[in-house]
Amino acid sequence: MTVKRTSLPRIVKIPAEVRAADALRSQIVEGQFPPGSRITEVQLAEEMGLSRATIRTALHELANEGLLTLVPYTGWTVIELSVEDVWELYTLRAAVERMAAQLAAKSQVEEQRAQLRAALEKLVQACEDGNSLRIAEADFGFHKAIVDAACHRRLSAQYGLIEQQIRVYIRSSDALIANPSEIIAQHRPMCDAILAGNADEAGRLAEEHNLTEGEKLGQSLAAKG
Repeated sequence: MTVKRTSLPRIVKIPAEVRAADALRSQIVEGQFPPGSRITEVQLAEEMGLSRATIRTALHELANEGLLTLVPYTGWTVIELSVEDVWELYTLRAAVERMAAQLAAKSQVEEQRAQLRAALEKLVQACEDGNSLRIAEADFGFHKAIVDAACHRRLSAQYGLIEQQIRVYIRSSDALIANPSEIIAQHRPMCDAILAGNADEAGRLAEEHNLTEGEKLGQSLAAKG
């Protein structure tokens, strides 16, 4: 007797350096490694049970993403967002996400529209729960959903070059907002404009949001420094 069954899933082997980079990236973005803190290959190799060569490969990947810097004769250091860094990121984001929002409003691909709705709902739920890490990740996820909804491969590729820095940036920016409901109020109009197909309004709101919140973060860093 032949028994019908579903096919078994393929087992994907993930290289150790990729798993190490994923784990370290999460720690940096979530603030477990404070900005400016030093990271040593020897310590990480011991803690993670991996070779220094594997750890070094992972650290170079994170450096390429802008999360680490390699200081000669000192070692690896977690990035600290300076006022200039914030200015560069929020002006760049304002331009890129304005275009993304406009294209998303014009594209109207149903699959992407559904993902955008889901991203907003996830952000709303995170804000209602009040968990700061979840809010920051959902905030980034919403903006990433707008970029994906633009259906523009080269735009997505360029955004990918800075998206890990953006995650750090968003966590710092959201920390300045006392009431999470304000975050929902900032993002819902962008979603509504995109879903309504209003490209001009969607682009304006995306640009205005990035410029306004970026200036606030920059001023906060300047006051501390």
